[in-house]
Amino acid sequence: MRQIILDTETTGLDPKDGHRIIEIGCIELINRKFTNNRYHQYINPEREIEQEAMNVHGITNEFLKDKPTFANIADDFMNFIQGAELIIHNAPFDTGFINHELKNHAKQWKSITQYCHIIDTLVLARQLHVGQRNSLDALCKRYSIDNSKRDYHGALLDAHLLAQVYLAMTGGQASLFDDLPDDETTTTTTTTITDATVPQTTRQRKLVVIHADEKELQAHHTYLQQSVEASTK
Repeated sequence: MRQIILDTETTGLDPKDGHRIIEIGCIELINRKFTNNRYHQYINPEREIEQEAMNVHGITNEFLKDKPTFANIADDFMNFIQGAELIIHNAPFDTGFINHELKNHAKQWKSITQYCHIIDTLVLARQLHVGQRNSLDALCKRYSIDNSKRDYHGALLDAHLLAQVYLAMTGGQASLFDDLPDDETTTTTTTTITDATVPQTTRQRKLVVIHADEKELQAHHTYLQQSVEASTK
């Protein structure tokens, strides 16, 4: 299975107000193991960054002046993620911005959900940790993942941290990077996921319990259902 951990940084909070993507970071997992493939791109948003957003990610208008526009990088980005399962924390935020960019600046592409299945780790975390804080920082602390380099939010750094959180939340272990990836953009040949019609909860259950028997699968399914019911009360 090919999975892409994805994060973005933006000029502000809402694309409906004209805000744009300024950074995309993607980390690739194949069968739940890190590969050397990643996609990282800074983007000229063709507008000013709000000060509040700049305080969060530290990316300046001056820095982005010579960077390509989204229209110029759209094909490379979409070809990288196409056919993969996307892992995103608070997915509606990132997918909302991506779809806004595609609709207005890369009309050769449809909505991102036409090309990728999406797992929202915020939803998953709320199911597993009902009533607790489930921000990326909180999850790093809960799963003992070092986020000491996170003075500012950054798309590639946050994707790197989220990959470790996701593997920990879903019960798997993998060797982790000792150092952060560099900023060089890497592309890869896409692989079509053949089980896209399998319900999300089923795929997550298979990730959590490896080589489980029917009794174990049913017990885990019951636990998740009880967690969801408790979170809605």
